[in-house]
Formats: sequence, C-alpha cells, structure tokens
Amino acid sequence: MSKRKEIDGNPHVLFQQAIHRENAERSAQDFYEMMGTRRSIRDFSEKKVPLSVIESIIKTASTAPSGAHKQPWSFCVVESPKLKSKIRIAAEEEEKKSYDGRMSEEWLEDLKPLGTNHLKPFLEVAPYLIIVFKKPYDLDDNGNKLQNYYVNESVGIACGMLITAIHQAGLVTLTHTPSPMNFLTKLLNRPSNERAFLLLPVGYSAAETYVPDIQRKSLEEVAEFY
Repeated sequence: MSKRKEIDGNPHVLFQQAIHRENAERSAQDFYEMMGTRRSIRDFSEKKVPLSVIESIIKTASTAPSGAHKQPWSFCVVESPKLKSKIRIAAEEEEKKSYDGRMSEEWLEDLKPLGTNHLKPFLEVAPYLIIVFKKPYDLDDNGNKLQNYYVNESVGIACGMLITAIHQAGLVTLTHTPSPMNFLTKLLNRPSNERAFLLLPVGYSAAETYVPDIQRKSLEEVAEFY
C-alpha cells in the first residue's frame, strides 16, 4: 500500500495512528481522572521551568485543527521580569475598572466563592506568561491581507490543548482575560493583524496551595445521548 497519493491534485499521506490503545475504555478513564485533577491556580512557585518544556507545550497546542489549516495563532512567551511587571500593572488597571463598575452585581456575586479580585500577583511570580494571539487575517510579504477562517473556534481549540498540555507536564495555569486586552498588543509590539485572546501564567504551584472547594457538573448535566 502506497503511503502517498495525489487527491484532486494535492499531495496526501497515509494516516497512521501514532498510539493504538488496546483498552480504549481504560485509557479514556485514566485520562479523565488525570484531567479531573486540573484546577485554576493563582499561587505559583518561583521554581524555574525549563524552556524546552514550554516549547513542547506550545508545539502540542499547535497540532490543533484550524479552519482551512490556516493556524491563525501566535504564542508569545514572556520570561522577562521587567515585562511581566508591566503586564501586571496594565492588567490590574483594567481589572480594577471591571470590578469597580464594568461587572454586573450578579457577576460579582458569582465570583465570590472563588475569592478573586483585581490584584494579579501571579503575573509576576509565575516563571512564564504565555499570551495567545488570534490572527483574523495573515499578511503576505507585500502587506496584503490573507483571509483566515473560523478564527475564534480554531484558537479556542488550540488554547484548550495548550491548557491540557500544561497539566500533563505537571505544571499549573490560570486562564486570565483582562478586558480589554489591547495593552498586550502594545507591550509585546505585535503586528496589526494580531489580537490578544488569552493570557496564561505557567509554572509550578506554590508549596501550600488551596483552591475553592467546587464541583464540576455531572455527565447527565452536560451531555445528551441520542
């Protein structure tokens, strides 16, 4: 059997499953149990993380499917203490505006069990910040716009895989979305076709870390089988 063939004039390769699970049920359950321990963490250790780990995590996220395979994302990794400090200052300014007026009373009430506020020290403590940017369009060498498709969906999937890869590596993170996030585009000097989508501090959890005692919805609450 040939491993390569032309389909409609385009090269294709024979798909080969990299991992074949003899017991899919056990494998699925094991992975669920592993991911079930994932939590959003706000207390980080200053312990260093090898950059090679971050690189592998990002490469994993980049295997995500995307509209027309355009891969409309950029992952910016910030390690510089000076830049992390600037990001924290700008993020807290936006967050304070949100907590002091942008958020509804209902929203603030829903946040109380989580114990959050506008202060974001983890933006300086975590060894790395990964800022994900979406690209509504690409630019060719002459500055012409090249359309991307299903950008939010594609980048959202990539972020989910990024968070999963972070957890699988034994690290922790928190999804942070200060709104608006234009300051990230300016601070990181990103091109005009990029929009900040998500900010993730990444590292190890602090030695003694407590998280809210909350429960996830049951399978019956989130799924319907037809």
